[in-house]
This record gives sequence, structure tokens and C-alpha cells, in this order.
Amino acid sequence: MNSFGIKFRVTTFGESHGKAIGCVVDGVPAGLKIDEDFIQNELDRRRPGQSKLTTARKESDKVEILSGVFEGLSTGTPIAMVIFNENQKSRDYKNIKDIFRPGHADFTYWHKYGIRDYRGGGRSSARETAARVAAGAIAKMMLKEIGVEVKAGILEINGIVSEDRDYDFAMKSEIKSLDRNVQDAQIEAVMKAKKSHDSVGGAVLVEAFNVPIGLGEPLYYKLDATLASNLMGINAVKAVEIGDGIESARKLGSQNNDSITKDGFVSNHSGGILGGISNGDTISATVWFKPTPSIFKEQTSLNIYGEEISYKLEGRHDPCVAIRGVVVCEAMMALTLADMMILNLSSKIEYIKKVYS
Repeated sequence: MNSFGIKFRVTTFGESHGKAIGCVVDGVPAGLKIDEDFIQNELDRRRPGQSKLTTARKESDKVEILSGVFEGLSTGTPIAMVIFNENQKSRDYKNIKDIFRPGHADFTYWHKYGIRDYRGGGRSSARETAARVAAGAIAKMMLKEIGVEVKAGILEINGIVSEDRDYDFAMKSEIKSLDRNVQDAQIEAVMKAKKSHDSVGGAVLVEAFNVPIGLGEPLYYKLDATLASNLMGINAVKAVEIGDGIESARKLGSQNNDSITKDGFVSNHSGGILGGISNGDTISATVWFKPTPSIFKEQTSLNIYGEEISYKLEGRHDPCVAIRGVVVCEAMMALTLADMMILNLSSKIEYIKKVYS
């Protein structure tokens, strides 16, 4: 499947070393002001080659809107966007065209399809997430109309945890860290791994603020289940926690329940979701990224002929994919909420009456 969402639906296309990547966003309400500069800014936040902490691949990631926008407003028809690839070095992959790289999708793609694009992983490459970020920018514009805001930052890298939750600092941080007190230690961990031709994993905290009550479609399109699925669909993500996540299983019910007062919830262990439906509190999710599988140490594997081999990877890769994953997590949160908001418009007869009476 290359599409997700029900009413606010996104389809992405393209490969890492193909001519272009892009997306089609369907279900955007007509009359939404489309800020092309904002879309580009979001892509710039994900763009590679901006620092020593990310891949050296240089891409401008210049987005071009092909349809669905007229005189700065959405027309209600599908919005198609394309980003042309500019800086592929496919020759870097010639020596591994018959090799299954450990930790990559090479092995599974080959056995599923009988063919694979070995140039950077093709469709399985994290380069595809640029299309999701472009689509997510459209979703953020819609959410902004009703005061919903999505923010994210690095919660942890290589076991170094951000105790603070400063999203303003994360926007300025080279590593997108939430905590200025541990930023340098997190950077040092990434650089240490890079210098030793290795990689590190990390975790992203992504939250949505001012979310209305009622988003989520029980039983089989719950907000938490759908959000977790969409976040898990990001390349290199191996776990997603909603609210306190794993810690919830280690508590008593009296410790985990969020007491309710006239002023709202006393705590937010649930991550803003109860029974698969938003409760009006902050939607909170932690997204765990594995270490980038592309490392420059000699490794053993199999080739397509079933032979055991040793090889050493070439190319340009992120030493910690979680860093550029921050804005991707924001995009997937925004896209999930946008879809849920449009779906929720039919949950009560009075909503329909307001439109048609």
C-alpha cells in the first residue's frame, strides 16, 4: 500500500535514486489558504546535507505544486506535489547490487517481489519521507485554522535523555534536542558513532496541542491505534508509545488513571486518548528509531545467489536517522489528526444539520 488516510488521504510515489518523489493529497477542503513558503520551510527542516550530523547528500528538496491550488487556495481537488532528485550517486551502490545489506529491506523486498532497486534502497529509502513532510505541511495548515499545533523534538539519543521539553529550543537546536542541558552530550554521541563508522538510535517526542474532544473512530479506526500505525510506518521506527506507554504497564491503576476535575485532567498518562478517542488533553507519542543500518564497518551477509560474503558499504548516510525524523513525526501526527477531524464531522446529526439546514 502506498496510501493512508480515509477522508484526508495521502499517496506517495518515487524512489531514492529515481527522477523524483512526490505525493497526492486528496480530501483537502476547498478554500484553505496554501502557503508554499511554509511547505518549503518544512521540507528544509528535513533536508539532508545541512550539518555534520546528517548525510552529506545535497538536495534542495524544492517542491512544485502541480494541481489542486488556484490563486493561493485549495480547490477541493487532489493536491499533487513533486520533488525532483538532484544529487544521486548511484555508483556508490554498484558494489552491493547483489548483496542484502543487514538491517535494510533488501532481503525482504527481493524475496517478496523478485526484484529490487539497489540504488539507496529505492522505495524503501527514507528519502520517501520528504513526500510525507510536504503532505504534512498541508495538514498543519488545516489544523492551524482551528488552533491545533503539532510540535516535536529529540527526547533521547544513545541513551542520553532530554529531561526538559523545550520545543522552542528544539526548533533552533542543531540536533533538534528538547533539552539544552544534554544537547552537547547527544551531539558528542552522534559524532563518536560517525567517526567510528557506526550509528546510533534515538527517540522523538511528538505532541499535538489544543486538540478537540472526540477524534477517533472506534472500534477499528481508533486514534491511538491509527496514530501508532502511521508513526510505525516511518522508516527505521521500531516502537511507538502513546502517553506513558510501557511505563503504564508498571503502575497500579490508581497511579495510571488521570483524575478529572472541572478544570480538566490532573495528569496525562493516557497521552490525550481514552477509548481510542481524543479527550481534549495534549496528544503525546514517543517514537523510537533504530540505529541507521547503513554503517561503514565491514559486515557479513548473503548475496542473491545464496553465498555468504563480506562487504563494506560506500555512500552517504545519517549517523542518527532520528534527527531528521523529527519533522517526519510531526507530519504523520498532523496527517492523522486532519483525517480524524474530517471523519468526526459526521459523528452527530447536529453537525450535519449545521451544514445543510
